[in-house]
Amino acid sequence: MADLRVDKWLWAARFFKSRTLASAACAGGKVDVNDEAVKPSRALRPGDLVRITLPRGKKIVKVAALSDRRGSGTQAALLYEDLTPPPPPREGRILPPVIRPKGLGRPTKRERRLIERLHRF
Repeated sequence: MADLRVDKWLWAARFFKSRTLASAACAGGKVDVNDEAVKPSRALRPGDLVRITLPRGKKIVKVAALSDRRGSGTQAALLYEDLTPPPPPREGRILPPVIRPKGLGRPTKRERRLIERLHRF
């Protein structure tokens, strides 16, 4: 197999659940091959660089093999080489300690005991 339609390959590589969704993504400008927007019928060859915009993020893949049959996920992973850069690390949010100025809000246990001592006399 020398070449294959882009929409068919995207479906076989499991980037989209159906060929209809893959075709719609190509027609909508969500798929670029070698930095060119493509139509669903464009021929795809091994070695082509494909950029796909998905709802969960962008993917950059290099076509390793062609297949017009949709197989398992492990078979689909053999069809491409993932070149997507890893996402930047998420910064852990460290919340500042809660400091309550005296006299605001509920009294602490210690403050409550002091208040009770004052009210006894």
